[in-house]
Amino acid sequence: MAVWLAKSRTITHHLKRKVGFMGIFHQDLWTSSSSSCMQPGPLSSIFIPGFHEHQNSSTPRLFPFNSSISTRFSLHRFKSTKAASQLEHLYSSTDDDDHDNSQDLDFPGGKVACISEMRFLPESAGKRIPCYRVLDDNGEIIVGSDYEQLCEEIAVKMYTNMVSLQMMDTMFYEAQRQGRISFYMTSTGEEAINIASAAALSADDIVLPQYREPGILLWRGFTIEEFASQCFGNEDDCGKGRQMPMHYGSKKHNFVTISSPIATQLSQAVGVAYSLKMDKKDACVVTYTGDGGTSEGDFHAALNFAAVTEAPVVFICRNNGWAISTNISEQFRSAILISYLLTLPFLFSSDGIVVRGQAYGIRSIRVDGNDALAVYSAIHTAREMAISEQRPVLVEALSYRVGHHSTSDDSTKYRSVDEIEYWKMVRNPVNRFRKWVERNGWWSEEEESELRSSMKKQLLQVIQVAEKKEKPPLKELFSDVYDITPPNLREQEKQLRETIIRHPQDYPSDVPL
Repeated sequence: MAVWLAKSRTITHHLKRKVGFMGIFHQDLWTSSSSSCMQPGPLSSIFIPGFHEHQNSSTPRLFPFNSSISTRFSLHRFKSTKAASQLEHLYSSTDDDDHDNSQDLDFPGGKVACISEMRFLPESAGKRIPCYRVLDDNGEIIVGSDYEQLCEEIAVKMYTNMVSLQMMDTMFYEAQRQGRISFYMTSTGEEAINIASAAALSADDIVLPQYREPGILLWRGFTIEEFASQCFGNEDDCGKGRQMPMHYGSKKHNFVTISSPIATQLSQAVGVAYSLKMDKKDACVVTYTGDGGTSEGDFHAALNFAAVTEAPVVFICRNNGWAISTNISEQFRSAILISYLLTLPFLFSSDGIVVRGQAYGIRSIRVDGNDALAVYSAIHTAREMAISEQRPVLVEALSYRVGHHSTSDDSTKYRSVDEIEYWKMVRNPVNRFRKWVERNGWWSEEEESELRSSMKKQLLQVIQVAEKKEKPPLKELFSDVYDITPPNLREQEKQLRETIIRHPQDYPSDVPL
């Protein structure tokens, strides 16, 4: 076993070096010329229904994307994908006239048909779930695309927010490299997922982020000054300096504070969504995770929890290819790797994240995360489904993490510079959306120069001011947990103050005592 694992890792490394991680993850999912990518056709047709929906509806009908909301959600079911229909066909013979109903099992979870032939469900439907896309790499609408229309005001705001997020990441990253803040993580390459999903939501929707979603706050009005105050942990930080940099939170903006442990927010999001359901609120919960988060038990617990309670929650997974240095080929069952090892002429694959939703009875969709229009349309529709039908929805957004995982990481140690540059230049989501906005006559080169120049000046000024402000007073370390501070915390505060007095040189002088 040890030898086999060593060989598999060697082969995986070789494949990544030769074809890049997207070669392993089936590059045809991303190219606009490929039949695997869902280009034209209605958005609704590639929402994968939960498996129980096939059992309850023998004639699924097409989702009329441009019809009224009431008709959309009360009169129509959603069309199955080919993969789903293949799975349904596997046991279709149980509906035949000659089926012996007397052998059916009256199980506590529902009646189950019995058959005399031994059949195992296949490990894969054989074909990958297609990826919904609206804009091609040139920023042109793919002929036949069905998508949510954007007005000029929203489209321009989306683009300017994407540029602002990109520049904010660059400036704060450089500030960390200069030793001015202790830590930072960028959203480079994933700006479309951030901003387009934020634009598709209501301000009343509650967001439980992972840690690469500052664009949600930016869209909702969190100021550059507030971002800087949090990263520098000064007296204006609404978290009172008690969080790592970029672990933002804002009750005002319905943005639950980021926490470092992976995927813990997912099951919490289901609980919040269930409370909205009980209170009959016209809102949903949206929670984010990366592809690495789906390997945590919390992900599976959350999906099952959501499906059973029928909670109005939208799970958005940013499948960006890398969980720090762990490639997706080492997280999900790799078709190429297994075929190579066993020299089999056919493919085995778990097909990433989108298929996991169906396993739990959750409607799901795969979308091109570098296509802002596709992300906006998918999240807009998923939100309406979650609220109007009171159900969870899973969205897998395929993207690429162009930046390092964090300032503690050097991604060139485990992936090639050429691969990074390709996604930075050719697959850039900001550039793609800009082309579409410009083609509509809503943006110009002059406006672009003015935006970038003013944003740079604002960021430089904000960082300088935030850096000079005082830190929160020492007492804030012990506040906001208990209504009345317990004796053990009072004793800890006393000991800390005495230690600082004895060893002042070992403690920062800019923290008021």
